Amino acid sequence: MTHHSIDIASRVSPSLSTLLNSRVLNPDCTQPVTLISVRRFLTDLLPKDFNEAERMHHFDISESLIDELDALIEEFDGSALAVDFVKASASEPLSRAIEAVVNDENRENPPTLAGIRDALLAGLGARLVGDGVMEDDEDDSLLAEIDALIEQFGADSLAEELIRYE
Repeated sequence: MTHHSIDIASRVSPSLSTLLNSRVLNPDCTQPVTLISVRRFLTDLLPKDFNEAERMHHFDISESLIDELDALIEEFDGSALAVDFVKASASEPLSRAIEAVVNDENRENPPTLAGIRDALLAGLGARLVGDGVMEDDEDDSLLAEIDALIEQFGADSLAEELIRYE
């Protein structure tokens, strides 16, 4: 299977990226999630008894997602991995943790995902909770999230590129 570059995800709408990500992260999906499997999932959500005009009127969001998926399938093939089309970004709590490391005056080089993971293991999340930058429960999932990003993009990827501002 071919993995596509991060740049491909920048061409995907936020709605489709969210849908793709939800399918990729679904623990019930045992096979690698492909574009065609996401398309099947989406079309299965639409009622079978609506004609095309009614479907477009009532389910325009789903229809536009199907159209967008069809364009990606045409260009990249239905067997392309859905994860490659998910816009990569850190959650808001992880973005705050990344910013804390980026803004560390003692750091010489921009932090990688591995560097953020190391900082989390060294207590960064607890420190940010103590400083009031993060809520108590927000640091619970940071390590799992950074591990997933490392698995997707590699330990040496620049963490700053994944910061999401809401």
